[in-house]
Amino acid sequence: FAACLITHNLKTNEQALHCNELHYLYTQQQNNSTMKLAILTSLFATSAAFAPAANTQYQRSTSLNVAVDTSDIKNGLTIELDGEPYKVLNFSIMKQARGAAKTTIKFKNLKRGTTIENTYRSGEKFETAQIDRKPSVYTYEDESGNCFFMDSESFEEVMVEFKAIEDQKKWIVEGMECDLVFFKGEVIEVLAPSPYVYEVVETEPNVKGNTSQGYTKPAVLDCGATVTVPGFVEQGASIKVDTSKGEYMERV
Repeated sequence: FAACLITHNLKTNEQALHCNELHYLYTQQQNNSTMKLAILTSLFATSAAFAPAANTQYQRSTSLNVAVDTSDIKNGLTIELDGEPYKVLNFSIMKQARGAAKTTIKFKNLKRGTTIENTYRSGEKFETAQIDRKPSVYTYEDESGNCFFMDSESFEEVMVEFKAIEDQKKWIVEGMECDLVFFKGEVIEVLAPSPYVYEVVETEPNVKGNTSQGYTKPAVLDCGATVTVPGFVEQGASIKVDTSKGEYMERV
């Protein structure tokens, strides 16, 4: 009987020891799972912290081909003629006593830089050009007059030939974010932000006692462009300019 009792106690102790081992392994597994979860959570939080912030001010945009007619024509509209992009510079409508009105449109070929002027009957249709606009930062200009930009999203360098930036070059300064306009993968136009604030680096001093209405004077800006400003604007002042029209808006 004593031998049986000893044997029973040994089995009970072995079972208890086995249970303790299982509990320990289970606890370790739970701790490891908790640790893994904490590590994964930390990694996700870190990657989110280093992810680039969303650009809410500038966004890429695409203009699709849309059918329009002479009644839809407006300055700045880009249409496709004979497979090339043309921008409307200005237009006029001539009404006739008899028959439909005629619309005369002056276009600029954005690939060649040439201008044309055509007259169309009222209601004639066109197709807008499919263009992409990508925000990019101006970095530098090489000896040939080509300008280089960095894509604000991909950070790739983009070279723009002088003919595509010629009209806007005087408004663009290093570090400025502009819109590059693409047509079939080629940059055809560069648009400076408008309005934009510049510093007046040179202008005539305001003549004391000059209270004449409409008194204006030329002012040279830090970008190199010259605009007409009111007489009260002094050298060193910051002014807001409509770069699309090249006009002074207000002092800031």
